[in-house]
Amino acid sequence: MKKLTRKEEELMKILWKIKEGFVKDIVEYYPEPKPHYNTVSSLVRLLEEKGYVGHKAYGNTHQYFPAIGKHEYRKAFIKDVVKDYFDNSYKQTVSLFIEEKNLSKDDLDELAELINSKKRTS
Repeated sequence: MKKLTRKEEELMKILWKIKEGFVKDIVEYYPEPKPHYNTVSSLVRLLEEKGYVGHKAYGNTHQYFPAIGKHEYRKAFIKDVVKDYFDNSYKQTVSLFIEEKNLSKDDLDELAELINSKKRTS
């Protein structure tokens, strides 16, 4: 799966949120200043060509929906980040968050419990 550009991700986040919509609906969910209708229309068609978006046709209009789930995209994106920046090591990835003190004690306790439960089922 190919990494999306920032603009493509922004549109996908909107579609994941609203589940489906016409271009005018998608435009409404953008923050100000909203992009032009034609810009969003072009972007959504590009995402459709890439396989990220599908549509239902109603005459000449199309209602768009995500063809790939947020979880599926996030999972693939994280795999690429781990591979490209952490030498394919999830341990190094988690260690970074711990070292940067981005995790609270409760977060660390939850992670420890997840690790322990995974050990029990393996």
